Amino acid sequence: MDNRAEIREFLATRRAKITPDQVGLPSGGGRRRVPGLRREEVAVLAGVSTDWYIRLEKGHIAGVSDDVLDAVARALQLDEAERTHLFALARAAKPSTARRPRHANTPRVTASLQRVLDSMSTTAAFVRNGRLDILAANALGRALYAPVLENPALSGNIARFHFLDARSEDFFPDWEAAADTAVELLRTEAGRDPYNRDLTALIGELATHSDAFRTRWAAHNVRTHRTGKKYFHHPVVGDLELSFDALQVPAADPATMTLTAYTAEPGSPSEDALTMLASWAATNNTGPDQDVPRGQQRH
Repeated sequence: MDNRAEIREFLATRRAKITPDQVGLPSGGGRRRVPGLRREEVAVLAGVSTDWYIRLEKGHIAGVSDDVLDAVARALQLDEAERTHLFALARAAKPSTARRPRHANTPRVTASLQRVLDSMSTTAAFVRNGRLDILAANALGRALYAPVLENPALSGNIARFHFLDARSEDFFPDWEAAADTAVELLRTEAGRDPYNRDLTALIGELATHSDAFRTRWAAHNVRTHRTGKKYFHHPVVGDLELSFDALQVPAADPATMTLTAYTAEPGSPSEDALTMLASWAATNNTGPDQDVPRGQQRH
């Protein structure tokens, strides 16, 4: 993965999103030749020279201080996820941290972590890695994500399901928003771990086979995914509106694991549907002894 290209395109796309009016600069009137801010305007806002900022936007970020990166982040009005991504790109560009492409270590889901998952009997829960491979789940989590897990070709990968399985458009009622989230999480992981060959291979696979993925990938949007609402249209129990909470799980560096738990509002139709799904799971062999497909398999 070309880190300079990543830096250049990320900064350029962030700059294009901001108008002079948003940052208190005169628009200059007439027709502007570029969308958003000009490079020299970002330089003024960040308190650096235009030549210096142009060099930075060309990808020459190695050795840039945290204070300067903070100034650029403020000038571009980056949110928390975007700022974290910029710093991750800067770390990857440092010669001292340059690494050769490698296959990622498989994060280990311990027996005790699986017991934690299985103890959450009214909650659909699973553990994923940064590539969006489902590594482990409880019975209700497997039932919820059955369309993802039942197709061996997907290897339990949520992003593959989004972009390579037509059923995803029915499974996710707000498919566009769900697809945006999947790509933004992959883009965030690519900035954090740019030398991961397995991640790069997945991105290449999706870009080759999905126009929808390619368009979103080119936008360079990133996000954190901690809490919120998600909507499903499950083939067994129908519509579900669930709250999710995502927690980082310690794993061998640079691997990451995230435990995501879905719950329903008490007394809601979604709680009834989740209870029905738990009953279905109990009678359809989705218990702890059923294996979750491992996303680390190479294709």
